[in-house]
Amino acid sequence: MKPEAAPPPKTIDEYLARVPPKFRPALERLRNTIKAAAPEAEEVISYSMPAFRQNGMLVYFAAFEDHCSLFVASEKIRRQFSAELKPFRAGKGTLRFTPDRPIPAGLVARIVKLRVAENAARRSK
Repeated sequence: MKPEAAPPPKTIDEYLARVPPKFRPALERLRNTIKAAAPEAEEVISYSMPAFRQNGMLVYFAAFEDHCSLFVASEKIRRQFSAELKPFRAGKGTLRFTPDRPIPAGLVARIVKLRVAENAARRSK
């Protein structure tokens, strides 16, 4: 008989409590950077991952077996920052990082602020 899987986390705090300790500080720093860049954004769990929402989804993040990822929900912004994001690109919308090679906080903040503006512009149409 298989043991029952834990239910999906309901909050970002719950999610972070389950993350391997080696990744937790990096994700907590990322969370704080996102919160500072989008202080009115709502923290949510979407697709079983931490995410931030303000007039639509802004970004998601997650921990995996050997890395962490930041998912930027905008092709336009990924193109705009393509040169700076190149070392972290792992797929169409996936940015991979590790605690010893994080995505620079300033870059994350600029991305999040543009996502807030992008969502606000789309909503006002």
